[in-house]
Amino acid sequence: MPAGRNITVSEASRPKLPRHTKLKFDATRQVWVILAPERVLAPDEIAVEVLHLCDGIRSVAEMADQLAAKYAAPRDAISSDVIAMLQDLADKGFLTEAREKTP
Repeated sequence: MPAGRNITVSEASRPKLPRHTKLKFDATRQVWVILAPERVLAPDEIAVEVLHLCDGIRSVAEMADQLAAKYAAPRDAISSDVIAMLQDLADKGFLTEAREKTP
């Protein structure tokens, strides 16, 4: 993967799946998978929940707020875990960042 496509995930990031990547439920295996060209990744339940929030609109900070409220968990811990998980996926080419679009 070209170095120019790597992103650095922070609370201000608005991550999303790249155009060529899909999050789909595999009915045969009863698991969620990330499908990318010539690659498949089966994320755990928590990762799947976070990935559903990666719409390119929400920031990582907004995701952390939402997850902290849902699970009544410390926001700082959730934020650092979400950033680490998203950074790992971004490093592997499974995530990109939304760019501002001009009208």
